[in-house]
Amino acid sequence: MSGFVGGLMRLRRGPWEIVATVLIALGVFMLMQPFLLAAYTYSFIVTLAGTVMFIVVSHFPE
Repeated sequence: MSGFVGGLMRLRRGPWEIVATVLIALGVFMLMQPFLLAAYTYSFIVTLAGTVMFIVVSHFPE
């Protein structure tokens, strides 16, 4: 296995940082959208999970 999925399986920093960044961006988008109340309700939790994930992943090996 190589590439993005291989990096995820081997706990490498790069792919996991991408996942954490996407979670943060998704949480911010959920916070700003005016259509779904459920998305707005969970936006803080998603943003917080992405931020905590990014902090943890920053300690993974390159």
